[in-house]
Amino acid sequence: MAIINSTVKPFAATAYLNGKFVPVTDADLKGKWSIFFFYPADFTFVCPTELGDMADLYPEFQKIGVEVYAVSTDTHFTHKAWHDASDTIKTIAYPMIGDPTGAITRGFDVMIEEEGLALRGTFVVDPEGRIKVAEIHDLGIGRDATELLRKVKAAQYVATHPGEVCPAKWQEGDATLAPSLDLVGKI
Repeated sequence: MAIINSTVKPFAATAYLNGKFVPVTDADLKGKWSIFFFYPADFTFVCPTELGDMADLYPEFQKIGVEVYAVSTDTHFTHKAWHDASDTIKTIAYPMIGDPTGAITRGFDVMIEEEGLALRGTFVVDPEGRIKVAEIHDLGIGRDATELLRKVKAAQYVATHPGEVCPAKWQEGDATLAPSLDLVGKI
């Protein structure tokens, strides 16, 4: 079954957020846009560059009503230790979910079973809990938060403008397309 337009599976977890351990469940997703940002492990190499990039743009995501959830199979205790030890990770103001059982990671189908780690999976979830964007990278390929911000804006635009679609490289304010018989073969 394709993951696009599927509903996030129920979960309950603990996250590290701003010096506290906080509960996070699938119910927290209802009514707002969310990003699930899976990464292999704390105290690694590519992961802090991605999480730091996301931290830099987090205020922009918040402005458009999006919550970001970083998820790895580490515990919330490990997230705190990494936060305390790394200047890059100290900048994170979004929840870092611990998924030591791998239940959430498996629910998004990004678990590397033989290693007990997550692939680099990025998922944009709409206010009804449906996955609208899914992107999965091999471990050595980092992601770009700026491109993710563009994709979220496109997903939000399409959700609020039935009958319109966003073409390649669409940026907020650019023209969109209204698919019709008149456009067939003319683009």
